[in-house]
Amino acid sequence: MPVTDPISDYLTRIRNASKAKKVRVDIPASKMKIGLTEILKKSGYIYDFKVEEDRKQNKITVLLKYNNGVPAISGLKKISRPGLRTYRKSKEMPRVLNGLGTAVISTSKGLLTDKEARQQSTGGEVICYIW
Repeated sequence: MPVTDPISDYLTRIRNASKAKKVRVDIPASKMKIGLTEILKKSGYIYDFKVEEDRKQNKITVLLKYNNGVPAISGLKKISRPGLRTYRKSKEMPRVLNGLGTAVISTSKGLLTDKEARQQSTGGEVICYIW
């Protein structure tokens, strides 16, 4: 069944798996989802991920991270959605939990965190917040 907003589906799968204390979660792959997963790994929210190629649909296997049984990802929030796209200039980049969280921004230079977008003076579409 086709999904209207694949990024929301991606975030919901990770949120549900982390709340259920699953070790891994499988998600249908796309370039945007792989980029998001790379940011999650680089920011330290997940242990690792693997992209598996299949004849029908590629999938991403994400290994979730826990600290003494507490999920490393305590929250995920989708900001830009199909009905209302949210764009920010480089000087207006959002700060998640006063810098403790991460905002994922889709720019002309690819997916970047809010900190990287500020350093590169690049604005773009705010995809989601992670904390």
